Amino acid sequence: MLRRSWKTEMTVSEQRRGMVFFLLYLLVFPRMNALLQRLWMGDGEVLVAEANVVYYAFLFTLALFVFWGFLKKDFLGLMDWLPENLFAVGVALLLAGGLQAVLSLLPFPVADPISLQYAQEYRLAPAPTLALILVLIPVVEETLFRGLIYGSLRGYSRTLAAVLGVVFYALAVVWRYALDLKDLRYLLLVIPYLPMSAALTWCYDRGGSVWGCVVLHALLNGLILIMAL
Repeated sequence: MLRRSWKTEMTVSEQRRGMVFFLLYLLVFPRMNALLQRLWMGDGEVLVAEANVVYYAFLFTLALFVFWGFLKKDFLGLMDWLPENLFAVGVALLLAGGLQAVLSLLPFPVADPISLQYAQEYRLAPAPTLALILVLIPVVEETLFRGLIYGSLRGYSRTLAAVLGVVFYALAVVWRYALDLKDLRYLLLVIPYLPMSAALTWCYDRGGSVWGCVVLHALLNGLILIMAL
């Protein structure tokens, strides 16, 4: 199977706007979301799944607004190199899914809050949870982490882009739990998410389209949900 000659479709202006969006995504929007949920619900029970869908729908809309040109050109690239992208998705799914299943059996000192959250939200609200983990989260995160971060670094150094991209995404998945719960042991959960991060990065590098990564991310999220249930 041929490897597509790699070239990001993201323009410099999209990268600049995207970095502002990315910093807000990491540092500002999560705290604003938590504050708005508290103000909205008061002392009542927060409908977590529905609230997360609203939050990620907001991020999804912003991602389309900021990266529309990139996402459209990248989708055309997916169609032009569909066999290569399907090959990358299939291989990455088998390898990452197997490794993640094995690593999830290791006795970590804290439970994985992400898989527990997926399972709990699915039991309470199946449809919103599936929309969240199969569509909204994959599109937002793959556009930012693979399209923006990896794509921006890839032009300078493939090795640097791969190492930083893999570690940074795995860390970004769990760091907020370590901060919010004031327990650094949650950082150890980076380990079971490294195969997923590496697979998504390899898939993007191999196929050249962030949309292939979106499909892979959705499949891996579905696997996490199934294992949690």
